Amino acid sequence: MLRRHVLAGLAAGAALSRTAQAQADDWKKVEDAGRKEGKLVLYTASVGNPFLKQTTDSFTKKYGIAIEKLEARASEVRERVRVEQSAGRFLGDIHHNGSTTTWLMQRDGNFQPRGDIPNTKNIVAPFVADEIKIPCEVISYALMVNRNMVKPADEPKSWKDILDPKWAGKILSDDYRALGGGAVFFVVMQNTFGREFHEKLAAQKPVFSRDLQNSERRVARGEYPLYLPFSLQNLNNLKGLPIKPIVPAEGRPWVRFDLTILKNAPRPNAARLFMNHYLEPEQQLVYANAGYAPVIGGVVEKTLPEIRTLLATPAMGTTDPPKQDAMLALAKEIYK
Repeated sequence: MLRRHVLAGLAAGAALSRTAQAQADDWKKVEDAGRKEGKLVLYTASVGNPFLKQTTDSFTKKYGIAIEKLEARASEVRERVRVEQSAGRFLGDIHHNGSTTTWLMQRDGNFQPRGDIPNTKNIVAPFVADEIKIPCEVISYALMVNRNMVKPADEPKSWKDILDPKWAGKILSDDYRALGGGAVFFVVMQNTFGREFHEKLAAQKPVFSRDLQNSERRVARGEYPLYLPFSLQNLNNLKGLPIKPIVPAEGRPWVRFDLTILKNAPRPNAARLFMNHYLEPEQQLVYANAGYAPVIGGVVEKTLPEIRTLLATPAMGTTDPPKQDAMLALAKEIYK
C-alpha cells in the first residue's frame, strides 16, 4: 500500500514538473516572438507619469523592444481608439487606463483576449484579472490635514469624524459630482455608510474645487485645515510642507488602473510581455514607493517607511462602473 502511494506521488510530481516545463517553453516562444516584433505602441491615460516611464524604460532595456507612447486623458484615449478601429486602422497594441474607461471600452469590444500571463498568479485580493484585462496599479485616497491647524488629538480617526460640527465650513474637497477622486470617495462612503452620511456631510458645506494640485497647496498654505480625498501618490510632491495624510480606521477608497490588449494589435506578443513585466515585483515596488498600492503580494513590506504604514491599511472599496451614472446623479441631488 505504502509503495503504491509513493509511486503515485512520484508520478504526480513528475506530471507537475512536465506541465511547468511546458508552460516555461510556451512563454519562451512568446518572449522570442515579442523580441522579433521589436516594438510596442502604448496608449495611456497616465499623462506625464514618471513611474510609467521607469517601467517602460526598464522593459526596453530588458527585452530590446522600443515603446511608442500616446498619452492623453482617459476619454481622449477612448475616442482615439474608437475612431481608429471604426476606420479599420489597428495601430495600438496595449491600453493603460482607469477601470471605468476600461470597462466602457471592453463593453464596446475594443480589446482582445490577453492570453496567459505568468505573473497574474501573484495578484492578490481584492484585485483580480479576467480574460481581457489585468490590474496594474491602484490609486488610494486618504484625508489630508494641515499640521499647523489640526492638533493630533483633533485629527479624524474615522471617516465619520469629518461630520463633527467643528469641521463645518472647513473642508476643501474634490467635486463628488464629476468623475475623479471625489466621485470615488462619494461611491465608497455611500456603499459603506449610506445616504445619511452624505446628507450630514452636505450640511457641513464642503467647498468644492476641481483644481487638485492647487487644492492640496491651499491646505498646505492654511486656507483650509482639511482636504479630501487626498491621493497618496501626491505625497512626494508635498514634501517639506506642513501637511499630514491620514487613512481613517475603515481604510482607503481606491480606484484601479488596468492593462488590456487592443483589438487586432499588430504586436500581441510584445504586449503580453509588457503585461507580465508590469507585474514583476521590481516594477510594482517603483509604484508602491510613489504611493500607489501594488496589486501583487510581498511588495508593501519592502516600501519606504513613510509610505509603508499608509499602504498597509485596509483597501476599503471602489467604484462599480455600471452604476457610475446613477451615483453621479445622486451626488448632484445631495450636493446642490
